Amino acid sequence: MSGTPVQAARSELTGFTGELIGPDDAGYEQARAVYNAMIDKRPALLARCADADAVARVIGFARAQGLPLAVRGGGHHGAGLGTVDGGVVADLSPLKDVEVDPESRTVRVGGGCVWGEVDRATNAHGLATPSGIISTTGVGGLTTGGGLGHLTRRCGLTIDNLLAADVVLADGQRVRADADENSDLFWAIRGGSGNFGVVTSFVFRLHEISTVVAGPTFWPVENGAEVLAAYRDFLPNAPRELNGFFMFGTVPPAPPFPEELHLRKVAGVVWCYAGGDPEAAAREMAPLLDALPQPLMHAPGPLPHPELQSMFDGLYPPGHQWYWRADFVNDIPAEAVDLHAEFGARTPTMHSTMHLYPIDGAVHDVGPDETPWAYRDSRWASVYAGVDPDPANAELVKRWTVDYFDALHPYSAGGAYVNMMMHEGQERVRASYRGNYDRLARVKADRDPDNVFRLNQNIQPAR
Repeated sequence: MSGTPVQAARSELTGFTGELIGPDDAGYEQARAVYNAMIDKRPALLARCADADAVARVIGFARAQGLPLAVRGGGHHGAGLGTVDGGVVADLSPLKDVEVDPESRTVRVGGGCVWGEVDRATNAHGLATPSGIISTTGVGGLTTGGGLGHLTRRCGLTIDNLLAADVVLADGQRVRADADENSDLFWAIRGGSGNFGVVTSFVFRLHEISTVVAGPTFWPVENGAEVLAAYRDFLPNAPRELNGFFMFGTVPPAPPFPEELHLRKVAGVVWCYAGGDPEAAAREMAPLLDALPQPLMHAPGPLPHPELQSMFDGLYPPGHQWYWRADFVNDIPAEAVDLHAEFGARTPTMHSTMHLYPIDGAVHDVGPDETPWAYRDSRWASVYAGVDPDPANAELVKRWTVDYFDALHPYSAGGAYVNMMMHEGQERVRASYRGNYDRLARVKADRDPDNVFRLNQNIQPAR
């Protein structure tokens, strides 16, 4: 290599459409920052790619220079897999096109979009597709890992609504992947994460969802075991229109929460009724509410879908310290309920939380081998998230997360939602794909035999 990677790139990538940023450039510190401030990596080159051709050229450059390559969409991954020390980051953030076709109920989305941009564009037509719960999350990372969120029970995972994708492969080829063309690749990217190429655009199916009935119900954390046990029994039997994830956490000291609840630890359910009718939503929530003590707060109400999707943005802005662990869960026996209540009452900081996301309903309509997302028979995805703005508390939130995970993992289904995993080893990756791992490894060997795309929850090429 002649000179630094930035110098080499500026010399060799003539006509590159985008921006090349190196450690000596004024915008480098801002450009290298990712959502999780616990991740502090210093790439040798950040390449903001304005089109698919630029992505292909950056992949070729990294390979020619022998540099590791990371691919960054929204930059939200807890383990920081969208960046790399001393290597090249292909930053997709300029790929921002969102094109809604209300007649076909589809949306084409650039690989650098975040979900808030998509939600606003589709909501203008009274439509939505399943996404996550924080609007600043990148479309690419969430989608290729699976896609859990508020609409899961009614509409399935995000990957269940993916119709097509444009992908740049490790050799620079640009291909279309759908059910008919490059169907092996289409299968693999629907849950196999970023192992097979860089997705520069997605096409999603849309649903007639505009206004939802959404918001939290909070009970005292001292009632955590009782609330969790009732929720466990209630939600799987509720209509698909009703989604609600269980949580332990702390009430933020800000509106719209009553001042007397500020900083109080709670057990709760964050609801999303996708039918849009407040009276119908109240009827469907009533059996759980009637089975439990009076809540401290019950606040579901009509909201535009994008407003629900951005509800947590202010609480979790970029720049906090994050440490995640996760598991799939089939059953929550009494012993597990008690352990949850114990750890939920000990959340170490205001931002730290535990969520149980339901994965039944429409998710169960898809077979376990129809996509790489193998845990179609599970009931929940648990995530333990230690979070705090202060770097001094990084070890504190990490220790609570790991201890919580270790205590509950014996009651898990074995694997985890890959979007919520840290660096946990190859066996953990295998466990998260079950019997689909070997097929993924064969697709990997065909599409990326040199494992260029290895900065992810890695599928190693079959040998």
